[in-house]
Amino acid sequence: MKPKNAFYAQSGGVTAVINATACAVIETARKYHTKIGKVYAGRNGIIGALTEDLIDTSKESRAAIRALRHTPSGAFGSCRYKLKGLEQNRAQYERLIEVFRAHNIGYFFYNGGGDSADTCLKVSQLSETMGYPIIAVHVPKTVDNDLPVTDCCPGFGSVAKYVATSIREAGFDVASMAKTSTKVFVLEVMGRHAGWITAACGLAAEKEGDAPQVLLFPEITFNEEKFLAKVKESVEKYGYCAVAVSEGLKNAEGKFLSESGLRDAFGHAQLGGVAPMIANLVKEKLGYKYHWAVADYLQRAARHIASKTDVEQSYAVGKAAVEFAIKGHNSVMPTIVRKSGKPYKWAIGMAKLEDVANREKMMPRDFISEDGFGITGKCRAYLEPLIKGEDYPPYKNGLPDYIKLKNSAVPKKLSGEFKI
Repeated sequence: MKPKNAFYAQSGGVTAVINATACAVIETARKYHTKIGKVYAGRNGIIGALTEDLIDTSKESRAAIRALRHTPSGAFGSCRYKLKGLEQNRAQYERLIEVFRAHNIGYFFYNGGGDSADTCLKVSQLSETMGYPIIAVHVPKTVDNDLPVTDCCPGFGSVAKYVATSIREAGFDVASMAKTSTKVFVLEVMGRHAGWITAACGLAAEKEGDAPQVLLFPEITFNEEKFLAKVKESVEKYGYCAVAVSEGLKNAEGKFLSESGLRDAFGHAQLGGVAPMIANLVKEKLGYKYHWAVADYLQRAARHIASKTDVEQSYAVGKAAVEFAIKGHNSVMPTIVRKSGKPYKWAIGMAKLEDVANREKMMPRDFISEDGFGITGKCRAYLEPLIKGEDYPPYKNGLPDYIKLKNSAVPKKLSGEFKI
């Protein structure tokens, strides 16, 4: 029998290392050419499958695919598009199966977070009932580090390294200017419900007085009085104060401080802008001159300072996903298993998708200091190995030399247009 083709897609916010996973999926599939035919990628994620807009990765050279390992963001395009439940919109899932059947696709690799794990699970379930079984393997990715079961999420280690570096460097800057100018610097980082990225900023403070002196987590209700007292204490004691704040910081009513009222494609509240709110509060109540910054896309696109550990783990889960699939494992996800902390050792494990889909892993309370403004030694011990090592991309004319693929389209086989 002719080997089945594979479909690979990237979902949600991209990372500095998601293409390393793509590289692994494609390179590993090519090694098993007797079991997997071609690898088709979805242009703009799952939307590419729904609209039959597929990319033929076999048109790319080995060197081009290899270059994905050091190239940030989503090489094939990602999307924020959540498929509804089977009962709500069965037609979408039936369309996926229709496209997969038309292109002899028997393997589905979906690279993303909790929502994509749910999609992967549903595709596997429906394909069985429709008489066209598909092996669906979810490949973990999220800068938020909030997927359950896995010790950490590919994509997080590099963000952690970037924000810890940034707050350390900004801390040196504000400290040097504090006598006559800026006394408070606020850095806003990603993290809707889980404060892992905020916690990573805390790695920069290795001894008392180091920046950041204040961390604001989504898991800890914001208390204005205690926060201002902490900032005042830091300025009086060290001359300045650096603050790292999660975009998902909440008030006593459980509402996001920075919620705009808009919703993204997943139905999540659109966040952003908590840094200027916090900075203005400091100015109004304490009178300190401030500066603020929002890391935004910079934190998740910074391949130039990626964690070597993160790159290696991102490649490993892509490789494992293909190996799981050809062995017949279905509705599963490769995980990172921490074997030891010192020295840091890890291995690949396997989780069932029903244990992963639509679940979030929050910061444990014992990872956050008693006063709620810092990290504990236990948290530091967990985080430090994830940012270890450097894996610099090649440079050309002084800038990182990243790859742009040809992304050749696969000829369509179905008639009519499917509207999303």
